[in-house]
Amino acid sequence: MTKIGIVLGSTRPGRNGEAVANWVLEVASARGDAEYELVDIAQFDLPLLDEPYPPSMGQYSQPHTHAWAATVAGFDGFVFVTPEYNHSISGALKNALDYLFAEWADKAAGFVGYGSVGATRAVEQLRLILAELQVATVRSQVALSLFTDFENFSVFRPAEHQVQALDATLGHVVRWSEALRPLRGGAA
Repeated sequence: MTKIGIVLGSTRPGRNGEAVANWVLEVASARGDAEYELVDIAQFDLPLLDEPYPPSMGQYSQPHTHAWAATVAGFDGFVFVTPEYNHSISGALKNALDYLFAEWADKAAGFVGYGSVGATRAVEQLRLILAELQVATVRSQVALSLFTDFENFSVFRPAEHQVQALDATLGHVVRWSEALRPLRGGAA
């Protein structure tokens, strides 16, 4: 079965992303079209990139890099749950992406962003980064507003239309992940 990682892209204490990622996992798990798993980058304790060789060489030396690489390699696609910090993604998510190369390639990705304008600018930055990592990104996305999808900017209460947006995004990620399987060396 197709495996999709839901990547929680914030490590900030008190982060809103944890509630959002759990919501994504709950909605996704009810679909039955893939196996979904939450991947919290905070649990990997990745320091600022500390590998002596570029990730494209695949010569990892640090135990945390090997653990991160094994996790990412085990998925066929991803849904990134990202905040928007200063019109971009979090530094922690950028660092986690930069650690690896081949493990990301020929997979699909979708986005669930949250922020004052739904993290649309962060998602645009993330699309550019993932293109360089050879990840195919789907058009549909979820843009959660701190003003309308959260009470007091902290209690997550997504509007009903957000479930429909998430369902469309998940559907595209699963189909694209399956379509890209031959490029990853597996049977379609």
